[in-house]
Amino acid sequence: MSRRTIGTAFVVGALGLTVAALGYPAVLGVQNTAGSPSRVIADTRYGPLTEADRDFVVKVRSAGLWEYPLGELALKKGSTPQMREAGKHLIVGHAGLDEMCRRIAPELGITLPNQASPQQQQFVQTSAARSGKEFDVTAANIMRVTHGQIFPAIAKIRAGTENTLVRQLANLANDTVLDHITVLEATGVVDFGQVNFRQTTPPKLPQDQLTPPPPQPGAPVVALTPRPDLNINTASPAPSPPTVG
Repeated sequence: MSRRTIGTAFVVGALGLTVAALGYPAVLGVQNTAGSPSRVIADTRYGPLTEADRDFVVKVRSAGLWEYPLGELALKKGSTPQMREAGKHLIVGHAGLDEMCRRIAPELGITLPNQASPQQQQFVQTSAARSGKEFDVTAANIMRVTHGQIFPAIAKIRAGTENTLVRQLANLANDTVLDHITVLEATGVVDFGQVNFRQTTPPKLPQDQLTPPPPQPGAPVVALTPRPDLNINTASPAPSPPTVG
């Protein structure tokens, strides 16, 4: 076995331990709402708002609060152009989603968190502790798992919501997440076997680890900084790399 193969095996093995230790909940898990996801909690001029709708807006916001800084880390620490490109897409995509969340939340009477959940914060800390190829593998696979879980949840909301603002957010989230999945896969370090397993068999974690803490009373809403200077359009999903052969 070559030194390079041994090194790759070590990184992938370390990733497996990281994945097992952290676990992966359904990041946009509408099943985690307090009551019935279909229960209408408000009648708005944009249509009825259900528990699932509210949960979706909050969780899109929460996703940005950890994936945006992880995108900044990828832009800084990524060891390949593809990993740094993925970082750009994460930054721009979540800034756009965050802007829409902050715009529609007051219209719908939704309180947004200012921090990601404890588990999501741990994702960032775990990735930040690594460097070089190990950083690329850890960060790309964590994000590929969570984006893979988000994708069907977005489709479920988009298909069922009667609220026009939530529908608009689902439209943008669908394009953005597809874009992010595509650029993460283009890094060439995604372990599809591990990813597919973790997407479909998330371990049970305490609810307080999966829930973003409420904002402090009177605290201003944290805004993710737009980065038009990165010249990235995540609302139009990046094309998949051509197949060789």
